[in-house]
Amino acid sequence: MEALSVCNPEIYPNIFKLLTIFVTLPVSTAQNERSFSSLKKIKTYLRNTMGQKRLNGLTMLSINRKDRIESKQVLDKLAVKKRRLPLIL
Repeated sequence: MEALSVCNPEIYPNIFKLLTIFVTLPVSTAQNERSFSSLKKIKTYLRNTMGQKRLNGLTMLSINRKDRIESKQVLDKLAVKKRRLPLIL
């Protein structure tokens, strides 16, 4: 970060671009690896038929399991949500 603030982009445009890219690169891939590990646990052979939306929801719950969810908040959100009508054939 210090080298980026010192570098003059008009004099050294390529070095400035390189430093900008270097600063934006992640330092660790632990979060990505944790996400794929959780996804692997959730998506087993028996659950391969579930939809993408449900799989995303279960993955987010697994990744953020340390966060506490209040049941009252969930019920309040579901109560406000518009009810879906059944499909009649």
